Amino acid sequence: MVSFENTLNAFAGKSDNQLKKAYRLFYLIKYPILTKAGSFLLAFSNRFGLPVKWVLKNTVFEHFCGGETIEECKAAIRKLSDGKIKSILDYAAEGIDNDKMFEEAKNRIIDTIYLAKENPDIGFAVFKFSGIGSSILLSKVSSQATLTKNEQQEYRRIKQRAEEICHSASAMGVPVMIDAEETWIQNAIDEITEELMAKYNRVKPVVFHTLQLYRTDKLFYLNELTKTAIKDGYVPGYKLVRGAYMEKEWQRAQKLGYKSPVYPDKESTDKAFNEALRFCIEKIDHVAVCLGTHNEDSCRHAIHSMEINNLPNNHPRIHFSQLLGMSDHISYNLSKAGYNVSKYVPYGPIKLAIPYLLRRAQENSSVKGQTSRELLLIEKELLRRKKEKKEASLKQ
Repeated sequence: MVSFENTLNAFAGKSDNQLKKAYRLFYLIKYPILTKAGSFLLAFSNRFGLPVKWVLKNTVFEHFCGGETIEECKAAIRKLSDGKIKSILDYAAEGIDNDKMFEEAKNRIIDTIYLAKENPDIGFAVFKFSGIGSSILLSKVSSQATLTKNEQQEYRRIKQRAEEICHSASAMGVPVMIDAEETWIQNAIDEITEELMAKYNRVKPVVFHTLQLYRTDKLFYLNELTKTAIKDGYVPGYKLVRGAYMEKEWQRAQKLGYKSPVYPDKESTDKAFNEALRFCIEKIDHVAVCLGTHNEDSCRHAIHSMEINNLPNNHPRIHFSQLLGMSDHISYNLSKAGYNVSKYVPYGPIKLAIPYLLRRAQENSSVKGQTSRELLLIEKELLRRKKEKKEASLKQ
């Protein structure tokens, strides 16, 4: 069994100063009141055009993002490659709301696909539909509301952008992940993604559909979609995650008076996630799966499932994935043991990446034990290095 306690592996690529900087960042994030206050100030500053770039560039942005451009990301890609970890370049611009910006985002995503074709250190491309189309329109489609003529044309443009991205991915032989989003826009995303998988996954998995397992309906959905794919003769690609919008989902359901679509507690979500990963591993001859998790128990569960199904650590259809700047003790120790591991490397203009950065800070603050675990491991590695240096000096 892989040990996630090995900090020598986890932080081999970080200097003492980098570790101390990360420690200070996670220490601040640890306190929800500070995170909420900081998030409010950042959102306020971004909305009113106040200068925040100088504050973020060498702090939160540097820790969680690869850079503002693909070129700036190359250093992060090389460093991850040193640990036998592939990168997933993610154009993290959010809150865009016009066709010109949607087209720009589509072009940036296709650029990452072409780069991945030339650079074996990039394992996947990724995009989210709210980055290439209007969330308001996706919500309207998801609720099956009648669209105006202009909205119908706009929706066709969204589908066309997704088609261009997936066509490029198929032509270049680069798998592409489509992120899941809020439930009120997800039905439209599901429908388009299923069509794209059926079209491009005939020979091998190219399009990966993200399933949020905090949703009470997704285990059933996973089972039914897999049956359909096997019957129709294509290989579905799945990225399994717990989900990033739990509080927002609860609040909206309460406000509008409908039953919450997500589980009421973490334990239920954990159980569903582990059941989904076990299902995929047992059916690995028919599916491909990327396990997007920062949960050590789920990683152990996956390792055990692979072992009892006599699957090699580096099975080409099974990948693990974490976010840049988080859970290095999972990523690097899995990679060291020969498993396929990738890190999400977000990039984009700082101003457009602020919503992403706010989610990362809030996620670390709200997930029980996440930040404390990061702090504990960084502290453990700094103490190990200090002891090693002291022993080396005594030998001289």
